[in-house]
Order: sequence, then structure tokens, then C-alpha cells
Amino acid sequence: MKALAAGIGVVFLSPLLLAGTAMMVASSADAVQTAAFSSDCLTDIDSGEVAKQVSKILDGSSGKNVKIKGLDLPAEQVPNAQTIVASGISLDVPKKGQIIALATAMQESRLRNLNYGDRDSLGLFQQRPSQGWGTAQQIRDPVHASEQFYKHLLKVSGWQQMTVTQAAQAVQKSALPDAYAQWEGLSTALQKAIAATFPGAGKDKVDKAPDKVKEPTADTTGCAPSKDGSGFGRIPEGSVPKGYKIPKDADPKARKALDWAMHQLGTQYQWGGNCTDSHGPDPMGRCDCSSLMQQAYAHTGVTLTRTTYTQVNEGKPVSPSKLQPGDLIFSRGTASRPEHVGMYMGEGLVIEAPRTSKPVRITPIKDWDILAARRVL
Repeated sequence: MKALAAGIGVVFLSPLLLAGTAMMVASSADAVQTAAFSSDCLTDIDSGEVAKQVSKILDGSSGKNVKIKGLDLPAEQVPNAQTIVASGISLDVPKKGQIIALATAMQESRLRNLNYGDRDSLGLFQQRPSQGWGTAQQIRDPVHASEQFYKHLLKVSGWQQMTVTQAAQAVQKSALPDAYAQWEGLSTALQKAIAATFPGAGKDKVDKAPDKVKEPTADTTGCAPSKDGSGFGRIPEGSVPKGYKIPKDADPKARKALDWAMHQLGTQYQWGGNCTDSHGPDPMGRCDCSSLMQQAYAHTGVTLTRTTYTQVNEGKPVSPSKLQPGDLIFSRGTASRPEHVGMYMGEGLVIEAPRTSKPVRITPIKDWDILAARRVL
């Protein structure tokens, strides 16, 4: 099997494929950051449909009419997934290891070969030159990055008995240990579809699977809470949806923070604003996303740091399936360096200062792609 896999690696990891994958530019990667991701947990993945769409990309489709749930730039993401799977096959890594690698890359970079990240993190897996993963140029080579991930994974004792998120965390040592599980269903479908394009590869490892790939239960994944806020209908910007009340069982400090934040509804966003006088005439007294969080909790006696980049390390991580009122949720960017933060209100709602030209508002959590969640109380 190993000889066969090695041969497949030579065939499929051709210079043309590697060059095409490695040269994915930042402009296309940046485009997906502002896209509206689904936070619906990707629980009902149709692996047969994924296989059809993957085949279109690998057959040369531009990706314009390709739709794969969870992938916003399939023309870029699928070739990167192919490289990860092919690298795993060439190293004789079992199917589960390939799924773990795909789920990790989905969480860390959304399967994009990024030329930026938290501190010196780069590439598909957001590996760091300063931590011995290779030079910056090597890490930006998807084959090198994939092989390094697998080599680290195979050194983890008992990784095959671990859950996907446990194994990924053992390699990545992320501050967001629960985040990887949400991608297990999609990664399983991608691995199955891509491995099937390698004739004779992995027959002893790729099991026959049902068309519907189910993720583990919500308690073990990074899925969103059962209430997604859709029951409130369209929420006018700057208003409290009819019927919403801060849950009675909310922590008293969370209740106070939410109450203060709700008094800022309708005030205009100001990047860099300190949120100390959002209703006043000075624009810099208005709120941006992280200062809204900081000042809401300051009024409860809880001190938070100023930026989204640092608030993602506050308190303790919490699974998005177990959110409580007052928890901070993060989106946009990457898991280690998110670019937006809001406060969970309960009932599937989030209060946020969204962006320039928009007011502080309440939105349903279904509109959020949750990269991380933190409990600061």
C-alpha cells in the first residue's frame, strides 16, 4: 500500500498542481473573509453531492457554478484539500488522519493558503516559522505544510482513538480547542470524494459510508446553539426584537453588561472609538466591536483588553453549542486572529457594533460564522 500511495503522490502532486496551489494569492483569500458564512453546523452533508461538485473543480471548472456547503471559494479550496489528501495518501496516513488534517485546515485558514495570520502564522494550517514548522517559504508550500502536519500527528500517542478535535488540538495546541469539530462532516465528505479520484488508493482504508454524513452530537462539536434567532424574524437595525428579554437565569454581571450594551443600540459604529460616550457629539466616543464589549463589561467591574485580537484570549473557551448570555463570540479572519466580536444575548441573538456606516444592532446567531467563543465571567 505504501508503495502504491507513494506512486500516487508522485503522479498527483505534479509540478503543475503544486505551483497552482502554492501560488494562490492573498486577494482571493481576502475576498472570502467578508463573505457571510453559515453557522448551521454543517450537520447534513450530502457526500454524493459533494463528490459531484469536487469532480467539477478537479476537472477544470472555474468554480462559478460549483456549490459546496461550507466552502465559499471552492476553486481555491478544493485543490488545497486535494493536496492535503494526496499528501496523506503518499505518507500512508489512514483516512481518519486525512479527515483530521482537512478539519484543521478548514478551521485555521478555511482551506486557503494564507500569507498572513496571528504573529508569524502562515499557510493552510497557520504554522509558524518561529515554532520550527519550516521557513516562511516552505510553510506556504501546501505539500510541505501538509506533510509537517501529518508528521506531527503521527507522533501523537493514541491519536486514532481520539476525536477529530482532540487529535487536531494535540498537534495545533490552539487557544480554541473545541473549534475543529464543526468541520468533521464536511471534511469526511471531502476526503471521501477526493480519495475516490485516486485509482486504487486507500481501498483498505476508505470505508463505504452512507450518503448523509452526520457529525457528532452538539455537545462534542463547535456547532451553534439550538436557537438561532430566526424566530424573531427581520430585526430592524438599532432595535430590540419584539418578545426578547434577557434570560432570567443569566449571570447577574452578564445581565448588567447586556443591559448596558442594549442602551447603545442605534448609535453609529466608529472604528477605534472608545465607546465611552456613544450618544455624544465626538465620533471617537462611539463604539467599535471590541470597545462595546470592553465598556459593557467595565460597567460590571470586569476588565477586558481593548482589541478583538486580545479579547479572543480572555476568560476560558466555550463550545458554541453551550453558549450562555454574556459570552463573547468571534468571527471573520481566522480562529487565532478573528476580526469581529459580539456578545451572545441568549435566545439565539447577538449584540454587536458591526462596521462603518452601521449602528450597534442585534442580529440572529444564524448569520454568524463562529470561529471562537469565550466566557469571561
